[in-house]
Amino acid sequence: MPTSIAFEDFTKVDLRIGTIIEVNDFPKATNPAYQLTIDFGDLGIKKSSAQITTLYTKDELLDRQIVAVVNFPNKQIANFKSECLVMGAVDGKDVVLLKPEQSVKNGTTVS
Repeated sequence: MPTSIAFEDFTKVDLRIGTIIEVNDFPKATNPAYQLTIDFGDLGIKKSSAQITTLYTKDELLDRQIVAVVNFPNKQIANFKSECLVMGAVDGKDVVLLKPEQSVKNGTTVS
């Protein structure tokens, strides 16, 4: 059973829509991953490391809208600073990215 949290705790998580504008291999990552550059509109450009290489090619990710947490502290992963957490549904070892059903403005809040 998942741990319950207060609604006020959930409201602290800043989930936003962004568009992936650059995808690079991340050979120094412990597990296979990509380095993503994501446009969040008025929030600016942020980078993230994502272990999504089993289901997505770099070409499939380019220009794709995603959901990400944008208010976590930066996390150093090998020689890369991850500035946001891309959200996905974990199915075994595979991660299926969450995305809006329709295209929306980058930076749009998810609630």
